[in-house]
Amino acid sequence: MPHDAPPSVHSISSARKQARAQAKHRLFHTINYEPRVSHFDSRSDYRDFRGFFVLFWIGLTILVLTTGLRNIKETGYPLRVHVYRVLSRNVWSLGLSDAAMVASTALSLPFQQLIRGQKGILRWRRAGIWIQSIYQLAWLTLWVEWPFFLHWTWTAQVFFALHTLTFLMKMHSYAFYNGHLSETERRLQELDKPETASMAKAVKYPSSPSRLQELHAYDRPEKSESREQLSQLRQDLATELTSPLGQVTYPQNLTLRNYIDYILCPTLCYELEYPRTSQIRWQELFYHTLAVFGCIFLMTIISDEFITPVLDDAAIHLRQVDTLSDKSLILAETISFLLFPFMITFLLVFLVIWEYLLGAFAEITCFADRQFYGDWWNSSDWLEFSREWNIPVHHFLRRHVFFPCKGYFSTPVSMTITFLVSALGHELIMSCITKKLRGYGFIAMMLQLPIVAVQRTRFFRGRWVFNNVAFWSSMILGLSAMCSLYVLV
Repeated sequence: MPHDAPPSVHSISSARKQARAQAKHRLFHTINYEPRVSHFDSRSDYRDFRGFFVLFWIGLTILVLTTGLRNIKETGYPLRVHVYRVLSRNVWSLGLSDAAMVASTALSLPFQQLIRGQKGILRWRRAGIWIQSIYQLAWLTLWVEWPFFLHWTWTAQVFFALHTLTFLMKMHSYAFYNGHLSETERRLQELDKPETASMAKAVKYPSSPSRLQELHAYDRPEKSESREQLSQLRQDLATELTSPLGQVTYPQNLTLRNYIDYILCPTLCYELEYPRTSQIRWQELFYHTLAVFGCIFLMTIISDEFITPVLDDAAIHLRQVDTLSDKSLILAETISFLLFPFMITFLLVFLVIWEYLLGAFAEITCFADRQFYGDWWNSSDWLEFSREWNIPVHHFLRRHVFFPCKGYFSTPVSMTITFLVSALGHELIMSCITKKLRGYGFIAMMLQLPIVAVQRTRFFRGRWVFNNVAFWSSMILGLSAMCSLYVLV
């Protein structure tokens, strides 16, 4: 210690040395007690629970091993082959159909090139938006009906239905955002003749926080102020045509290379430019790819061992009874048997899509924004879950459904319309998978709005533990109930 240290520092140092010397002469080691909270306490700053993630995978490994031993005892083989036969069917037709479906979305590119600069009936705000909407409706009808026409298995329809809705959203975002930019470019060119140009608000659509979100409306200015406001409006429109990072300006983005890059990027909302990482981490890409196939393998085992046999037995028993009470009892028993398998499947679906699959495509494209989900497991109501569970879809619905609706309706009505669109999408997926149109999923999703309203009353607001338990309970029960109802009823 420096000799010129203050006396207080010398005193503290001396006290520490004396305490350490006394501890050496004690028979028992001294334990330092101080006011601290546990790691699970809500006041704790501890956030590292990776060990539970490791435990989750160890538990699934034990599940696979015990299942394999039981199968060897019963059949002589470690794995059953029923689901593998189902997965191996339709592989070639599925691959070719999926490639054709993805390629057909690229027609939006030449269409956007065509309408750019149009001042007549083909401009975006007149016929362009209707042509694109009609094409999207016809496109969706074709590819939804395609698996039924080819008589695919339910596993092939799961993948194709999800992929079809994903690319519908991608195509919609690309077309409508570029259509908006074409109108913005046209307005900027019209300002060369300011006496006839519109001076309305520069930004019509909401954008990301890094973009200009809201500009003031421009009424017809007085002659003394017109030049300054005209210059500001030009700048606002030019800013809207430029990417957030400042490297790309519309229409430089209307290229096939840009469209393919957008198709591969793990996002549903089109932007002129995205932040990128410096390089591909090949080791991370390998681990993510391996994890994707590992999760699919585990979901296959769980479906083959714990879900399909339960549903098959329930279907047989339902055909043998006639009374409503007996059928209700069989249905309730089936739901109870499926609670745990569907909870594990739900977690695996979350991991395989939002952690590993999107992470792999983010590595391939060097897409820098990897926040595809939030802490949805801490949700206290369904509205919070819808924001945190699937951030890409949340951004799409917020940008292309909720904010456009707010231009015509109130916030509650716009939120209801957004939930309605989401519920219709989920019902479409369930109908494609089960080949039944029942409406159970649609009704369940629309019921979330009144449930959220009740949870946010003064009787339940702030009771996080109760609301989180209610969320998890309804989630686990809802998954098995939806599956049982769609398959058996």
